[in-house]
Amino acid sequence: MPALHFIVPGPIDQLTGGYLFDRRLVEGLRERGWTVDLIELAGQFPFADEQACREAERACARCADEACVVIDGLALPAFQEALPRHADRLRVVGFVHHPLSLETGLSVSAREALAKIEARLWPMLRGIVCPSADSARAVSSCGVPAERIAITPPGTDAVQAGEPFRNGTLDAADPVVRLLAVGTVTARKGHLLLIEALAALDPRLAWQLDCIGSLERDAATVEALRSAIARTGLGSRVSLYGEVPRARLDQAYGQADLFVLPSWHEGYGMVFAEALAWGLPVIATTGGALPEVVPPSAGRLVAPGDRQALSRALAELLGDAALRRSLSMGAREAARRLPDWQQATGTWIEAVMRIAK
Repeated sequence: MPALHFIVPGPIDQLTGGYLFDRRLVEGLRERGWTVDLIELAGQFPFADEQACREAERACARCADEACVVIDGLALPAFQEALPRHADRLRVVGFVHHPLSLETGLSVSAREALAKIEARLWPMLRGIVCPSADSARAVSSCGVPAERIAITPPGTDAVQAGEPFRNGTLDAADPVVRLLAVGTVTARKGHLLLIEALAALDPRLAWQLDCIGSLERDAATVEALRSAIARTGLGSRVSLYGEVPRARLDQAYGQADLFVLPSWHEGYGMVFAEALAWGLPVIATTGGALPEVVPPSAGRLVAPGDRQALSRALAELLGDAALRRSLSMGAREAARRLPDWQQATGTWIEAVMRIAK
């Protein structure tokens, strides 16, 4: 029976794209008969504390010689001492969603420290699996040979046939355009920029913004976002729901007219792919892998941090139902080209087995 050790930082049931990808892979592996030793490290990440480093050493020590070990990239900094000691006897593969040094809001010294850690540890691995060509290029730039890098995008859950599909793209009965933003409220996701862009719009445009995603991971950004909503007088138009159950999230996708999230960078962008599967036009940025996920036929991409361009894109789509209908069809067409989770898991397994040899 095939087996591997899968190491993640903290509980795997956290509601972020990276953890969801990890969780679906573990489930898919087990469904295929794999024995998966899931190791959830305690401690602080990505700036690993002493507890995280001790946990990393114990995780490696419990793995038999020649065992296949997959380490989520967010946990990798905890292995600065353990990996050099164990890399030769284990078949260790990194699962790098995106370079940690590209997180928005880091100080220059923190960014440089993370970049240095990754550049040192990545070449020690048997290979690295990335969700996008953008992340793969970042890994390659640190000297990892192309044959030791694999690109395996996540899967997307297809919307059930016959799923109710309202939105102003197909039903103009409701004059209020419902905007949806799904993502943990952190600096990288661009919620604050979105509020500023919405505040610059013609107040006669009818819209409502629903934000779904954790409000617990970045207190400073959440406080700044709430202050911006109050300062711009958009309190009656913007709702922050925090994390919600899957059924409520599906309902939000089904009721939305337009998906918008101006992330500064995405290693892939699973929520954008999900929006496409729901047939939603998308407004996003060119940050990271987003141009790989959202084609021009499905939405509008603007430069990260460009508030004026974001406002123009919002005004264009809010004021043109016919354009939203056209982009909705483009979104559904793009979604047909995305892998489902069966395909994504199979591709990931093949890649890990190839580079772990």
